[in-house]
Amino acid sequence: DHPRQTPMTNKTMVLVDGSYYLFRAFHAVRGLSNREGAPTGAIYGVINMIRKHLAEGGPDYFAVIFDAKGRTFRNDLFADYKANRPPMPDELACQIGPLHEIIRALGIPLLSIDGIEADDVIATLARQAAEQDIKTIVSTGDKDLAQIVNERVHLINTMNNDYLDRAGVIKKFGLPPERIVDYLALMGDSVDNVPGVPKVGPRTAVKWLGEYGSLAGVIDNAPRIKGKVGENLREFLPRLALSQKLVTLKDDVALDSAPEDLTLQEADHDTLKALYRQWNFNSWLKQLEADNAGPGGTAEAGGPAIAAGARARYETVLSAGQLDKWLERLHAADLIAFDTETTSLNYMEARIVGVSFAVREGEAAYVPLGHDYADAPAQLPLAGTLARLKPILEDPGKAKVGQNLKYDMEVLANYDIRLRGAAADTMLASYVLNSTAGRHDMDSLAARYLGLSTIHYEDVAGKGAKQIPFSAVRIEDAAPYAGEDAEVTLRLHHVLAARLGQTAALRRVYETIEMPLLSVLAGMERGGVLLDPARLKRQGEALNAKREQIQAEAHALAGEPFNIDSPKQIQQVLYERMELPVLAKTPGGQPSTAESVLQELAGNYELPALILEYRSLSKLISTYIEKLPRMINARTGRVHTSYHQAVAATGRLSSAAPNLQNIPIRTATGRQIRRAFIAPPGYTLVAADYSQIELRIMAHLSGDKGLLRAFEQGRDIHKTTAAEVFGTGPEAVSAEQRRAAKAINFGLIYGMSAFGLARQLGIGRAEAERYVNLYFARYPGVKQYMEETRAGAREAGYVETLYGRRLYLPDIKARNANRRQYAERTAINAPMQGAAADIIKLAMIDIAGWLRGAALDARMIMQVHDELVFEVNTAALAEFKHELNRRMCANDRLRVPLEVAIGHGANWDEAH
Repeated sequence: DHPRQTPMTNKTMVLVDGSYYLFRAFHAVRGLSNREGAPTGAIYGVINMIRKHLAEGGPDYFAVIFDAKGRTFRNDLFADYKANRPPMPDELACQIGPLHEIIRALGIPLLSIDGIEADDVIATLARQAAEQDIKTIVSTGDKDLAQIVNERVHLINTMNNDYLDRAGVIKKFGLPPERIVDYLALMGDSVDNVPGVPKVGPRTAVKWLGEYGSLAGVIDNAPRIKGKVGENLREFLPRLALSQKLVTLKDDVALDSAPEDLTLQEADHDTLKALYRQWNFNSWLKQLEADNAGPGGTAEAGGPAIAAGARARYETVLSAGQLDKWLERLHAADLIAFDTETTSLNYMEARIVGVSFAVREGEAAYVPLGHDYADAPAQLPLAGTLARLKPILEDPGKAKVGQNLKYDMEVLANYDIRLRGAAADTMLASYVLNSTAGRHDMDSLAARYLGLSTIHYEDVAGKGAKQIPFSAVRIEDAAPYAGEDAEVTLRLHHVLAARLGQTAALRRVYETIEMPLLSVLAGMERGGVLLDPARLKRQGEALNAKREQIQAEAHALAGEPFNIDSPKQIQQVLYERMELPVLAKTPGGQPSTAESVLQELAGNYELPALILEYRSLSKLISTYIEKLPRMINARTGRVHTSYHQAVAATGRLSSAAPNLQNIPIRTATGRQIRRAFIAPPGYTLVAADYSQIELRIMAHLSGDKGLLRAFEQGRDIHKTTAAEVFGTGPEAVSAEQRRAAKAINFGLIYGMSAFGLARQLGIGRAEAERYVNLYFARYPGVKQYMEETRAGAREAGYVETLYGRRLYLPDIKARNANRRQYAERTAINAPMQGAAADIIKLAMIDIAGWLRGAALDARMIMQVHDELVFEVNTAALAEFKHELNRRMCANDRLRVPLEVAIGHGANWDEAH
């Protein structure tokens, strides 16, 4: 019988050396490509090998391990390690991403860990498995892994069916596994640039080790070895220790996954179908569809994935007659997919280069309007064409669909066109369906939902420094790309709308929250906010002076100047000169200078605290003080941020250019920056911030009587909690007790452990655990809610907000404790964060509608976390604040009242 058919234990783990098979498959399977000509041989070879393993009967544990990019600890031991390796061929490098996607979609654990080679990961997992009496079979042809073979660890090479147990290693190499390191050290490795004894090959290495027993024995007997090879050995002796370290596999690296975590999961059939179509693995696709076809039913139509444009007819509109025909089609259409091609991603500066339309699948038009390369053909006039399109684009009864339609809406506004009838946005539809499924750009969605390989922007405009503006792209290249944008968006809409229609709650989130908010955000972005650059300049001068002072103090503490911006020099100062304790190391084995490590050191040492303060100031200066003035739009004199709806998994908005969310509010420096956001003459800034909204949501969700009563009676929740936990009257609660209660209130509902609470409050763990137990004793409904939510999430795989928004939790059943516990914490806090996001979004939609119809001179200019900021005519301030409070507090879902803190002032800090 074959040795694999007689396992030594009841449980078996198979570890596939993905990096080994990747290179072997690349050289073995040449000439294979998909319809677009992209190479697929390496993908095909590796997946076939994996399928072979699984076809022979699935092991208990299975994983594929790949090398990660970048340096490892061996580069620190020897700078020239692997220096002789040529760069990876482009035709191989482009296959790695798709290969990883397919492996993950198959439900197979995949490990690729920065700073650690695949062989070391395999050695560590094999040792851990052996300790649990799990037999490990390593699928590889790498001779280095022969050193880990023992009674519980065997090797197999599926390319030649070579099987190596202990006897097999001896037969193949002439040495037992425990001598393989010595063998490799003597020979070296030209591929990895591991130095070896010159002229020592396998036969000589085996001879010496057989004669002298070990590498130590060879070294001891070096003086008596004759000939040139003996001279080489004696000359090389000082480097043998280095070679031995380089070839010795580490079996004690820190991993997030243990053997018991490496279980096969259910395959993602939809993703697999899309990937198989994209890469033309037709036989696998047919097999998958046949397996998924129900009794009496048929699977989805298969077929290879080809570029979308190859399936569709895209027309380039260059004449007035062509435009007339398309205008007729647009007027007659029930739904129009629309897209703009522009000169910039900055919506305030972008100019239109062309527009594209689709009104049915398989057909689209591109209207070039501003291509300006030397021999560009005559194009329709920009102003005249937009004038003819304006009635259609502004018709609220003419439904439009787009991908990130907010951007197109704002670009059109640059030409005095107000896009109405925004009925659907495929980016937002995908985000509502599953915010954590991956990216929501059109290329990703086309691959995920349609199995299409689309034309990427880089394909027509180039990459990096060589990228040209879209106006310089030749029309014959631009038209298929632009036409595809509209046509594929239309196809995506039909698929995504159908999926949303299957879940009423998700459809409501999309139709009543995300889509109506789109135009509200567009208006806020275009309105912008006024900035005082002179104030920022003064702040910058003061902060730079403070930063220089901190740097001087740091140099004095270190005893000499050093580059405070250099992690390497900080490392030398802290750990070599000052000999501070090493609390953590980098993957390369060097003492860490990460922020979390410096924060821990700062509790006992002054220099790390100064370095952290220096870094904080530097970040504020570079991110806000220096950048904000450069972001002022020359035409409007205001700063215009971009709000992103489809980024944060919980439904919260984020912003960029500038990122308003990250301006610190609790530090004096952050408040200084907020003072630079000002109201124009005659106006006042109003800031309205929901008070403790997530705690109120927790009170509602948990139904805890104590929490509900506290909010219903309008009491200070932190004082109330302090009184309950510390057993005192609310009037006797000290400031320190209230601070502790606040940490408990916010910490525990977000899964903070007693250990974390102890660190935050600076108390012992036993005391922190007492606080936790007292809290849950006083608020039993909270504890019950948390337990029920975790259980429900494990069963459903997701959690929901009050409004039906979902957050999927793929790690909620993970065997790895860290991943599972993180998912459980997310299950608790996501319904609160998500509900808070939904509440403020609904308020924004309502307030925007009110302001459009009201005679009040006011507008919404910013949204940051749970806060809305407005620019209000000072004469209308009292009336505005009264109505604003009423609208923001109106809510028919919560059992507790909402509360909003409203302030006003000449600048954002005064208003807060």
